[in-house]
Amino acid sequence: MISRRNVVLTLSAGAGAAVVSPAAVAATRQTGARNVVLAHGLFADGSSWSEVIGRLQTEGLNVTSVQNPLTRLSEAVASVQQVLARQDGPTVLAGHSFAGMIISEAGVHLNVSALVYVAARAPDAGEDYAALAGRFPAPPASAGIVYDGDQGRLSEAAFLRDFGGDLPPARARVLYAAQQPFQRALLADRTTQAAWRSRPSWYAVSTEDRTINPDLQRFMANRMGATTVELRASHLSLISQPDAVARLILDAARTA
Repeated sequence: MISRRNVVLTLSAGAGAAVVSPAAVAATRQTGARNVVLAHGLFADGSSWSEVIGRLQTEGLNVTSVQNPLTRLSEAVASVQQVLARQDGPTVLAGHSFAGMIISEAGVHLNVSALVYVAARAPDAGEDYAALAGRFPAPPASAGIVYDGDQGRLSEAAFLRDFGGDLPPARARVLYAAQQPFQRALLADRTTQAAWRSRPSWYAVSTEDRTINPDLQRFMANRMGATTVELRASHLSLISQPDAVARLILDAARTA
């Protein structure tokens, strides 16, 4: 495994607003990855990265947010690989929530120079994620999943309380209205690759997460030897603390 930093920082909402210096930005543009590909998880779509996208674009990075079909893992991975193939050089691949599985699988692509996990799943190759998660107390959001046949979604109460609990309620309701249903079979799929074993990795732990247990996030981040930050945020840190998440991605682009 590649030697990596294993740094833990605890950031409040105010500290998360810190930005990189102009010199660091210049270094990113000249020597680091200039491409970023973003993947979203369940109960969301590609627009969930919007607040982060604008911040990365301001720093001169080429950013693409992939629309995950939320059908089967292989189809989600294929959609990411298609975008990765279009990149013109080293690329940071970031995933939120369920998309941690997608980037763990697709991250072996030759264009990927670094991985960034944002409150994300990070199973080992072939690992049963449900069994891994079962070693930790179940997060409240898991009880809020409802099914219409084979399509799953999060109830409004669980979405507002357990998914985006630190967002203004009006904003959370808009996101709830736009959530995309997922196929039940998606939850049974397993990765065949663990790209974090061969790529430098970064991880943003959400300490107030009610969708993925924060201690499970810490376990996965520590296991992969990731450069880690802890954000006092809900599961939707990419929306509630976009400065901190963008800074982590910029660090990966500059370093890897």
